[in-house]
Amino acid sequence: MDKWTTQIEEVTEKFQKSFSHLSENELNWKPSPETWSIAENITHLIEVNSSYFAGFNALSRGNYKLPFIARFGFVVNFFGNMILKSVQPDRKNKMKTFPMWKPAEGSSYQNILERFSDHQSALKKEIAQVLDKTRENAVISSPANKNIVYRLGTAFDIIVAHEFRHYEQAREVLKLIEKSPGTSQGLNN
Repeated sequence: MDKWTTQIEEVTEKFQKSFSHLSENELNWKPSPETWSIAENITHLIEVNSSYFAGFNALSRGNYKLPFIARFGFVVNFFGNMILKSVQPDRKNKMKTFPMWKPAEGSSYQNILERFSDHQSALKKEIAQVLDKTRENAVISSPANKNIVYRLGTAFDIIVAHEFRHYEQAREVLKLIEKSPGTSQGLNN
């Protein structure tokens, strides 16, 4: 089993263990309008990860089109290192996400942990389909901007680090739920 599949299984288990006891209201509760709920964090991960699937598919079929900039190794390394550093779980710097990956405002997310678990299984399958391309140092574009390019292995590192980052963010919301007496009974947001 590759390191990415192992890490995906680890983070999936962490989400299940940490949040499966929560009610739908608790999963959807927002501590403030600018802070995402646990369910929004999970939905965001599903959106981001799924946006890579078309590129993985094209790469496995051998018809992936890269921009000219991808020919320059220093650019590929620069973008890969920059993005990987920005999504590390330590969360020192708050980041804004691209609009395409923002959870819908005011939505309530039903069965989000089940959907996340199903998504993680699909993600592992997608990675398995193109895993051999990492040995070829294949390069892909960010789904958000075709001119942001990095190696496929770095994309997998980014996906996994990003999942751990949002796990930590969701845990911060959980701590607020646990600190607030009566919160679990009165969550209607």
